[in-house]
Amino acid sequence: MAHIVGLIGGMSWESSAHYYRLINAQVRDTLGGLHSGRILLWSFDFAEIEALQHAGDWDTATRRMIDAAQRLQGAGATAIVICTNTMHRMADAVQAAIAIPLLHIADPTAEAIKAAGLQRVGLLGTAFTMEQDFYRGRLTQVHGLEVLVPEADDRAAVHRIIYDELVQGQVLPASRETYRAVMQRLVDHGAQGIILGCTEIMLLVGAQDATVPVFDTTTLHAQAAGRHLLAE
Repeated sequence: MAHIVGLIGGMSWESSAHYYRLINAQVRDTLGGLHSGRILLWSFDFAEIEALQHAGDWDTATRRMIDAAQRLQGAGATAIVICTNTMHRMADAVQAAIAIPLLHIADPTAEAIKAAGLQRVGLLGTAFTMEQDFYRGRLTQVHGLEVLVPEADDRAAVHRIIYDELVQGQVLPASRETYRAVMQRLVDHGAQGIILGCTEIMLLVGAQDATVPVFDTTTLHAQAAGRHLLAE
């Protein structure tokens, strides 16, 4: 393995820990024995990032993300992985500031959806991911998918549970029921599958909680990072 993956994490560390585990498990399962992945991790203090997000100070957040990516590139990373859906808002700016590939989280997600033969999918995530165009736009314009998002009240509930509970390590049965109901309403509106478009959502719900296929962006993104590590 000559490649090194640079992870931009800490947003939150709860999901970053899953990236680390999933990537190393993939390398071990492929190569066997004591093999693990060559990984660099830049981990933010999420309280600082969350404050920038909710203040709408995306310019400062973008500068912080570019700085992290450049530090990882300078340390020897051969690809960058932003371990969060929301901060892909500045993925294009980060990619433009580095000379190595940024593995965009929407791409392996879209490929898995298309491989399943699906066209219309529901999207769960932070309000930023559900309501702004940086993520939905890539799915529709680059990959030709149709993306449905929950109604306003459901979006607010999904967002609140992420920030008030999941990023703080709280996994509550009542919130699981809320997410199940939101997913079912998306299905009722025509969703053929559901994107778990926040890297913490996989802590709360999975395939067993929906009546259609579920696409866990954390796992799909980590698998893409593992493929980079394992490429000759």
